[in-house]
Amino acid sequence: MLTEKQAKILKFIEKYQFKNGGSPTIREMKEYFGLSSDNSILKHLNHLEEKGMISKGDTPRSIKLLSSVKERFEAASNIVSIPVLSTIPAGGPVISEETVIDRIEIKSTMVRKPNSSFILKVSGRSMEGAGILDGDLVIVSTEIEPRNGDVVVALIDGGNTLKRFIREKGRAYLKAENPDYEDIYPVESLEVQGVVTGLIRNY
Repeated sequence: MLTEKQAKILKFIEKYQFKNGGSPTIREMKEYFGLSSDNSILKHLNHLEEKGMISKGDTPRSIKLLSSVKERFEAASNIVSIPVLSTIPAGGPVISEETVIDRIEIKSTMVRKPNSSFILKVSGRSMEGAGILDGDLVIVSTEIEPRNGDVVVALIDGGNTLKRFIREKGRAYLKAENPDYEDIYPVESLEVQGVVTGLIRNY
């Protein structure tokens, strides 16, 4: 059990570490609690160390990061911020400018290539057969080389769309996953802008 003063000092150390990434000095703790002597702080720190609440060395900032602080830092390091770009339709090519309209923070385990990924909101029903519904958010990577059968974001004849990339007999086209929509064959150009690597759905 901690005394009231020990608990307050431990809480101060925790908040300080999380804000600054390191520990407060004896002087900083003394000033915060309005004390005139180092001995009072040192006494409480020694008791905290004896109770296994902290681990410290000989230097002023030698208190090691508390386990609670480490856990919060680790949790924060597992979160990545991915830009959300303008809507890409899943019903047919529509001319659009790619602009960042928002950012979403998600676990890094959900993103294969965080530094080269972006998020798009799906518009249309042409990919329902692949489990991609109108309003879904898809995570797209620009680093991954598209393989035959991958779901991709592509620029075809000047318009963006979300479809399955198919290459047959040396010719590439975009396949819909809904019988109500036709496959799209390029008249002049087909450029894959990214490969879909994940999906986010709000219920």
